[in-house]
Amino acid sequence: MYRFLLSRQWVILTLVGLVLIPVMIELGFWQFHRHEHRVAQNRLIADSLAAEPVPVTDLTSPGRTLPRDDMWRPVTATGTYDTAHEVVVRQRTAADEHSIGYYVVTPLDLDHGGTVLVNRGWIAAGNDLTEFPSVPAAPKGRITVTGRMMADETTANSGIKNTQGLPTRQVMLINSAEQAKRLGRTVLGGYIEQTAPEPAGGKPELVPEPDHDSIGPHMAYAIQWWLFAAAVPVGWVVLVRRERRDRAAASAEGRAPEAAETEAAEAAPAP
Repeated sequence: MYRFLLSRQWVILTLVGLVLIPVMIELGFWQFHRHEHRVAQNRLIADSLAAEPVPVTDLTSPGRTLPRDDMWRPVTATGTYDTAHEVVVRQRTAADEHSIGYYVVTPLDLDHGGTVLVNRGWIAAGNDLTEFPSVPAAPKGRITVTGRMMADETTANSGIKNTQGLPTRQVMLINSAEQAKRLGRTVLGGYIEQTAPEPAGGKPELVPEPDHDSIGPHMAYAIQWWLFAAAVPVGWVVLVRRERRDRAAASAEGRAPEAAETEAAEAAPAP
């Protein structure tokens, strides 16, 4: 009664099922690991944001690559803004994640030497993307800035192409090494994403803190893939039993073996 399993259609169907099971299991674990990474990332962000502010020089130095554990840590920096070398970062979204505009990045010359980049916030792009936009003035004189410590942006870690030949004082990435070359002086690694003081008139718009509550759909996707993997052998057994039942019914009706084979082949799932 089970000789039909050796037919071409059933051999192919069985092999496809045997391939799909481990593939679906692996896809489930891939989504599970993404879930674990998101949970760990949320915990790191929450812990970092809750830390007490420290001087920016406690976390970074010229040319230093900021480690992941220091990301989003609150820092303070005291100095004077160098607005003559201010740049805008193209194609950045506002807090509503719909409006496209610029981040305003201004060098802050520190009291005790050195410079740190400060992302002062977001402004709308305006109509002429080839000209330097109208930027709300940075505070004059000595100022203390508080913000989140962020790592330098690169194409590798941001996915943003570092386009060349942009209009004057427009960039694609916030990168301390690039700005150090442009300024011709020492710049601390990474940059500060300003959280205080609040800009006059609310412009530029301060960048909101990163989401650290949502865990995403990855665990649901993992369970879904594992259920699919479990359904494959169950479905295979159901199809085999139906095929056996149909063949038994054909035999009981006294049909010729050749006719039963033909009907069974037509009824079998296509490869």
